[in-house]
Amino acid sequence: MSPRVAEVHPAADFTLELVFTNGETGVYDCRPILTFGVFRELQDLPYFLQAKVLGGTVTWPHEQDICPDTLYEECRKSAGRSGKSALRPNSVSRATT
Repeated sequence: MSPRVAEVHPAADFTLELVFTNGETGVYDCRPILTFGVFRELQDLPYFLQAKVLGGTVTWPHEQDICPDTLYEECRKSAGRSGKSALRPNSVSRATT
């Protein structure tokens, strides 16, 4: 089983900056899925930017989500494994328990 998402930072270019529970960081590009079914609503940038972490994955208000294994396996990994967000060092986790 892949690590789960601990933090998400949606960006205006329709990517998700991710921090995983094992401390790894990466960027997942959502653009390829924006024309499919329930993900079409994510084309609306203000809506896309409402992404949050729930249950170890990324979700949006109308219950769209992306499998955490997909996020981990298909994201472009960042170099660091410090256990802290290398993407936004002053960020606050959006994880919900």
